[in-house]
Order: sequence, then structure tokens, then C-alpha cells
Amino acid sequence: MASYEDPTIRNLVVDLNRYPELQRAFDSGETVFIPDAANDPSLKSIKGQLETRNVRSIIVVPIQWQQSTIGAIFLRTDREAEPFSDSDVRFCEVVASLTAKALRNAHRFESMMRDQKEAAAGRRSTDLQRVALIAFVRRLLARSTEGDDPVWAETLLPKASDEELERLVTVAMQALDEAAKG
Repeated sequence: MASYEDPTIRNLVVDLNRYPELQRAFDSGETVFIPDAANDPSLKSIKGQLETRNVRSIIVVPIQWQQSTIGAIFLRTDREAEPFSDSDVRFCEVVASLTAKALRNAHRFESMMRDQKEAAAGRRSTDLQRVALIAFVRRLLARSTEGDDPVWAETLLPKASDEELERLVTVAMQALDEAAKG
């Protein structure tokens, strides 16, 4: 709940029995417009409270999210003020629609940020696996050539095998470059 009366209000539980017009908007998912609150039969149970609050007219526009009402814009005028008009109702409906879109976009943005963090963690894990694999292969090669002259050992390979190994190394390096680009 947000209120001009106290902008610090957060997570306030509202007793819907005290606000039948709000309950009706939540139940139906449709705008509730009451131009004359003092004489509206649906507000008979809270007529005394309306007089105490000096209420003349009421607009309640539900805010929809995925076919559910998640909140509402709730406006009242004082008895001395002009009652709300049909154009006021339409304006509130536009504001509620824009509010719902803003909430949807905020939700999408938060989801996207969470997905990006998870993807970055996945890339980091893949990078660490790649480093471990390279370290393993380097150590394996180092141990397998201990005591031998690796350059001399490679001269024992036929030219075709040497060329094929060079081709495979080139392809592997290109694959690693592409993987690093993402």
C-alpha cells in the first residue's frame, strides 16, 4: 500500500471487510466506480465510516498480473469536492495498465539479471574446467617425454602423421578461440 498520507507505509495488511469496494474489485478483476458513496447500497455496511472519512466518490482499479489481481489504485474524493467523472475513471485505468506493464518489465529485468549471473557462473565453471584440462594435458605430456628429447621423438613420426597432428592442433586452437568468444 502506498498513500499520500504516509509514504513510509510498507507491507500493510488491509482488512478487506472495511473496504467492500476494494474487495469487489479484487473479486471481479474489474474497475469499481461509485460516484455517490453515501447512497450506494453496496457500501451500506460501512456507511458510518464513510461519513467519518468524509467520502463522496470512489474509484478502485485493479492492477492485473498474469490474469490475477495483484493490487489496485484506490481513489476517493471528499464530500465537498467534485465527484469523479468517467474520464477520471478512464485515466485511472490507463495508469493501472501502465503500472502493470512497469511491474512486468521490472520482473523481466530481474529475471534477465538473474539469468546473466547464472550464465556468468556457468562460463566461469567452464573456464575452470578448460584450465584444469590444459594443466592435465601439459603434465601428461611433460611426464611422457621425461628423459627423451621431444623434438627428436617427433622426428620419428612419418610426415603425414606430423601434418595431421599439426592440422588437429590448429583445429583445436580455433575451437578454443571460438568457445572463448562465447
